[in-house]
Amino acid sequence: MTGTIAARRPETAAPTTTTTGIRSRSGVRPRRRQGSHWWIHVVLGVGGFVMAFPFLWQIIMSLSTNAQVQSVTPVFWPGELQWQNYAQVFDRLPFLDQLATSVWVTLIRTLAQIVLCTLAGYAFARMRFRGRGLILGIVLSILLVPSQVYLISQYQIVQGLGWLDTLAGIVAPGLFSAFGTFLMRTAFLNMPPELEEAARMDGANPFQTFWRIMLPLARPSISVLAITTVLWSWNELLWPLVVSTRAEDMPLAAGLATLSSDRTIDYPVLMAASLMAMAPVLIMFVVLQRRVMDGLASSGLK
Repeated sequence: MTGTIAARRPETAAPTTTTTGIRSRSGVRPRRRQGSHWWIHVVLGVGGFVMAFPFLWQIIMSLSTNAQVQSVTPVFWPGELQWQNYAQVFDRLPFLDQLATSVWVTLIRTLAQIVLCTLAGYAFARMRFRGRGLILGIVLSILLVPSQVYLISQYQIVQGLGWLDTLAGIVAPGLFSAFGTFLMRTAFLNMPPELEEAARMDGANPFQTFWRIMLPLARPSISVLAITTVLWSWNELLWPLVVSTRAEDMPLAAGLATLSSDRTIDYPVLMAASLMAMAPVLIMFVVLQRRVMDGLASSGLK
């Protein structure tokens, strides 16, 4: 019996050695993987710097002189910072009036598109009425036509209404969008029909179903619609230049275009004005960054 137990002891000790070996190997592998991926961080860092370099270069140009900006040899850092370029923006432009115009245009268009596009998207997705497919096809066909094609007709309508050089003339063409309708229709189509059936059994009418059940579930898509409308309205250039001729009535994007002339261009002042016009949207994005990312991820928009 003693010899048998002694012969079996090496067999019982062998798995312990094997288990220890497996543990040691499994403990080494994650370290090797972490150490071998350092080049990914380098590539991402270089890519991030390349993407941020135009913004950094714009800041440097806004603090330089016009001679330094136009010099053949690039000046990566001015010797003396020219903070007066930002003060000259208020002398060259009615900046505060144009900022107020941009805020009002963006706010009115965003609220109008949220209301109109959500109602239209819900009607096209959930309601049955005669001519629905034809009307939807007409609305979506607007996406295939460049906006410059119907620019003259829009101008004639605004001129006939007497809205030239007014806030209403700038806002009117952007109160509704085919993209917003298509986006909200897709969002409502992806919702289960059992929600409407349960609301109908509880005695809710179509508007109550839309307002209390379907609309809260569509918040991610509404966030995407609001984000795209804000960016598009804040950066719109062509239509405000056509419909408004006075600098006081222009939004910021159109007002910045007036700083460029055929003879000379003061690039530092132009860059300073561009940074000041960019600041409100940039601050809004930083504050609402998590909500923006969640809305884009939930809607599948890229």
